[in-house]
Amino acid sequence: MNPPLRIHDLPITDRPRERLSQQGAKALRNAELLAILLRTGLKGASAVQVGEELIHQFSTLETLARAPLDELQKVKGVGHDKAVTLKAAFELASRLSAESRIESPVLDNPELIASILRDDLMAYETERLVVVLLNTRRRLIRVEEVSRGTLDSVLVHAREVFRPAIVANAHSVVVAHNHPGGDPSPSEADIRITRDLVRAGHLLHIDLVDHIILGRRSQTRARDFVSLRELGYFYD
Repeated sequence: MNPPLRIHDLPITDRPRERLSQQGAKALRNAELLAILLRTGLKGASAVQVGEELIHQFSTLETLARAPLDELQKVKGVGHDKAVTLKAAFELASRLSAESRIESPVLDNPELIASILRDDLMAYETERLVVVLLNTRRRLIRVEEVSRGTLDSVLVHAREVFRPAIVANAHSVVVAHNHPGGDPSPSEADIRITRDLVRAGHLLHIDLVDHIILGRRSQTRARDFVSLRELGYFYD
């Protein structure tokens, strides 16, 4: 009688982990993806065989995901620990799906951008510059801090602003920073940096939507922020 086939006995092109690394997760069958979760410590069957048996017995991934632990453990090769691993994986998939259904906000005007940054930026006593990453529909991807400064200045290079945008495959960005003194009026340095970033964005084909400076309201100042695009410092 031939010994059971184990994953390490398969040609490298047939091993699920190696295939995922080389070809991506979408290239694998459901049973092979399950095998990656189940591959260690099996006796009498390969992880792929166990994955195939799970698919056979439960028919669909939805049914498999809903199966209680004791039902999963009835499949040969699936003990308590592996059943728990499967339940954890399906729960993570469920949470990921729930997150994707919650659409991020559309940030298409300075007021909205200021509203999501205000509480965090104005809590600092020194200047911080952040980049707001946006997708093609101007929906928020995430906000990343790119530079910290002193009480009245912050230094930033274009590469620091656009690096996270490239990594996140962002379509456009907004830069924003705080003025701890309260007056959001742009300095000469703010204007110069903005124009440098506009030019860099054109070269990289990543649109710089705006540069927002956050300060505080006063008796003579109705808004606690300024938009350098609204002030005319952008060249389209």
